[in-house]
Amino acid sequence: MLGAFSAGEAFAMSSDCLLALDQGTSSSRALVFGPGGDIVALAQRELQQHYPRPGWVEHDPGVIWRDQLACARDAWREAAARGLRPQAVGISNQRETTVLWDRASGEPLHRAIVWQDRRTEPLCAQLRAAGADAEVRARTGLVVDPYFAATKLKWLLDTVPGARARAVRGELAFGTIDSWLLWMLSGGAEAATRAQAVHATDISNAGRTLLWNIHRGDWDDELLRLFDVPRALLPQVHPSSHHYATSAAGLLPEPLPIGALAGDQQAALFGQGCVRAGQAKNTYGTGCFLLLNTGGQPLASRNGLLTTPAASAGQFALEGSVFVGGAVVQWLRDGLHAIGGSGEVEALARSVPDSDGVLFVPAFTGLGAPYWRAEARGLICGISRGTTVAHLARAALESIAFQSAELVAAMDADARAAGAPALRELRVDGGASANDLLMQFQADLLGIDVLRPAQLETTARGAAWLAGLSCGVYSGWHELEPRCVVQRRFVPDLARDAARARLQEWQHAVRRALAD
Repeated sequence: MLGAFSAGEAFAMSSDCLLALDQGTSSSRALVFGPGGDIVALAQRELQQHYPRPGWVEHDPGVIWRDQLACARDAWREAAARGLRPQAVGISNQRETTVLWDRASGEPLHRAIVWQDRRTEPLCAQLRAAGADAEVRARTGLVVDPYFAATKLKWLLDTVPGARARAVRGELAFGTIDSWLLWMLSGGAEAATRAQAVHATDISNAGRTLLWNIHRGDWDDELLRLFDVPRALLPQVHPSSHHYATSAAGLLPEPLPIGALAGDQQAALFGQGCVRAGQAKNTYGTGCFLLLNTGGQPLASRNGLLTTPAASAGQFALEGSVFVGGAVVQWLRDGLHAIGGSGEVEALARSVPDSDGVLFVPAFTGLGAPYWRAEARGLICGISRGTTVAHLARAALESIAFQSAELVAAMDADARAAGAPALRELRVDGGASANDLLMQFQADLLGIDVLRPAQLETTARGAAWLAGLSCGVYSGWHELEPRCVVQRRFVPDLARDAARARLQEWQHAVRRALAD
């Protein structure tokens, strides 16, 4: 573990600002937002990915904790150099990634199983064949898929020697990454403070486990029996904006209220200002995640989308998940060595007028919504003798927009079926949303305006805002709404007939990727 701060390193400076811990799939980061909402400090460390077998993806929970704490300390120091002191901390996290640890020693029993991991597809197939999917969907708003935490947890209990018996005895704790960081930050990192560690999560993360009943707002005993999960493993569940604990002494320059937990996508929905029914955002990260605020009632999807709790108290969202978004650019960099860095992809793609008929279906780990086909595999088609790496780069970027366009179409169909208005604009964030070529193509496909905010760090901002609300830094949403400033609006510039033709070409390629 990292050593504690000494008394001489405490900071006496005072100003209203907030610390956000943004633990993602590819990196751990800490950001400090100043009184005006600007980022005044940022620290980041890349997270190593482990691929023990094809389709398996793992992270080291100990590394996540050490890196996240180091980033928090670095960001705090940078803010302190500007005379600023955080008033509270909010945590956003990669959802569904599953950790199982020993309550007494604080040690994980296994590497964390990442949301992208597909090892439990055989179990999911058995459950679907037994007819469990309809009941699971009715209770959770989700589908039976390896994406979610329950089958990952069952695999750990059944695979790690002695884990199940110890879980029944209450010796182990389960959590997604938010729970793991909260437990460590509130005392679990050190033996002397472990008894005070808080084992909890929020509704947005609980709702991604396949164990949470979204209608009753509680862990579901029938689902616990279905997935063979002992209740003693489970964390307490609170609203996303909630005073969970105070950080243990010695970890940060001074103890800090932990005022929010939120899954990254729900945090981004809040950080984008989508607090009213009918507002939607799409995050272009490792994957792509489109969320539509549906208000105070969970809306069941008829088109392959998910129903999920939002971070705003009492609200729900429809969600569509693309497993491979920005990760396709990482593959160009690390797999094909076509680019030296992710930032080079736009210039390479712009060097050709179009993809010259090349279509790229990046089903590296199956296809998510609206297909939910774990067996699908990646496909590049339309290659000719004249195809260059620039055409591949353009097709890779376009694949991100094509997948997101299918989510919007499914969302619109669900909204119309419920008598709700169609989506009129799409707010965007995430690293790939800085790519102008991609954002313009997205607007062209959708036929609606795409709005990019002045502040792209909406996930971290959402976590910080939620913490600020729970800890009294802000008195209400009216103080935050004026900070949702649009930096650029992308207006459609492609005829609808042409857009429909491009989507039909894409769907034909997807059918080929799905073919046995």
